[in-house]
Amino acid sequence: MQLHADLTQRVVLTTPDLPWLDSPMPGVRRRMLDRNGEEVARATSLVRYAPGSAFSPHTHGGGEEFFVLEGVFSDEHGDYPAGTYVRNPVGSTHTPSSAPGCTILVKLWQMHPDDQTRVVVDTTTAPWHPGLVECLQVMPLHAYGTENVALVKWAPGTQFQPHTHWGGEEIFVLEGVFSDEQGDYPAGTWLRSPHGSRHNPFSREGCVIYVKTGHLVGAEAFSNA
Repeated sequence: MQLHADLTQRVVLTTPDLPWLDSPMPGVRRRMLDRNGEEVARATSLVRYAPGSAFSPHTHGGGEEFFVLEGVFSDEHGDYPAGTYVRNPVGSTHTPSSAPGCTILVKLWQMHPDDQTRVVVDTTTAPWHPGLVECLQVMPLHAYGTENVALVKWAPGTQFQPHTHWGGEEIFVLEGVFSDEQGDYPAGTWLRSPHGSRHNPFSREGCVIYVKTGHLVGAEAFSNA
């Protein structure tokens, strides 16, 4: 299956408008954002666990990265409430479940095999740091090679300078409305801007976004496809 698999193309998806599709496990459904492969695939998805649902034990051959949007995600290593960021490196194994139910933004088969650091960040308590412009705050989550992952908080009326994305940029809008010269992107919007793309972002009302940069060059080398 190929869905938005060409990483040289810009993609903007309003995820609340996408259908929930059944996964192989009862009670676990997905909104697919991009995908290159079948059930084992380089993929970015929203995954929803119904209360009491679970997934079978499995190994992450290409690594797993996820952000808990709602509820509590669990496995044998712990419980991860909304606002938790987790990276399970290549070769890791777990058995996920959710007693109350949850929704996560998850990325599979997109991790460098040498990046073997397991990461767990509670973003509800981690500190914010000053950004590159006034009224912008940044919470770093992970960095390896050219890849950087962070939360970015925009105060109302914040304007960033025009810039070019070396290695591309991926954004998921968590709160508020993020904007650039090409449009307005409310909470739940997923954007992927390819290597070499350029924009002039701002936020009139303020927003919080999950941002991943520098990872769309040579990404196919870490795919199962």
